[in-house]
Amino acid sequence: MARIGPGPGTGGPRARPAAAPEPGAGLVLVGAILMLGGATTQARTGPALPEEGTPVETGPAVKPVAAWNAFCERMPAECTVNTAEAAFIHLDAAIWRTLTSVNRRVNARIKPITDQAHWGVIDRWDYPDDGFGDCEDYQLLKRRMLVERGLPRRALRMTVVIDDIGEGHAVLMVRTDRGDFILDNKTNTVLPWARTGYSYVKREGQDGTRWVSLNGGASPVTTANR
Repeated sequence: MARIGPGPGTGGPRARPAAAPEPGAGLVLVGAILMLGGATTQARTGPALPEEGTPVETGPAVKPVAAWNAFCERMPAECTVNTAEAAFIHLDAAIWRTLTSVNRRVNARIKPITDQAHWGVIDRWDYPDDGFGDCEDYQLLKRRMLVERGLPRRALRMTVVIDDIGEGHAVLMVRTDRGDFILDNKTNTVLPWARTGYSYVKREGQDGTRWVSLNGGASPVTTANR
């Protein structure tokens, strides 16, 4: 090995050996790296879970809107309730990402049109398979996509509200162990039901084909709202 500094007999100073690391310094460095790695991993996990909310208050059984009955005659499997399914979804980060993703995708994919312009009737509930639909059609497609992703249909309830402009409107209520959340074609944000600004009228029941009233609201005749 080559010498550092003057050789023997020159009288010059020898180079100092490198100082030994402080005990535990390596552990501190490793800990800092792990902390940074953990922060990076956390940042990649996607949106945080929403704050825990409350379920909407339900009342007595009520009749659905007439267009729902016609939809069920055409597609009875969409309206049956399997009581063996879970009534509430355990909301974790993966399911929250699924809810927000499906809401955004359907809102972007479907073009709004009134039932009168689309079908020639005031109110018709159907899947927007041609790329056009109004409020309830958006929500029916979202529910179908969520069911295909493994969520229980029983916890995904079609819901009638009075919206911010005083008109009948349909949204999809997702019942979870952190409260009831709303998928809506008017916003890409999935909101707790109490933060939408809507008046809640009724939704599908979870124990049969009857609907249930919500907060004692008056029922609109139709949901003909884009």
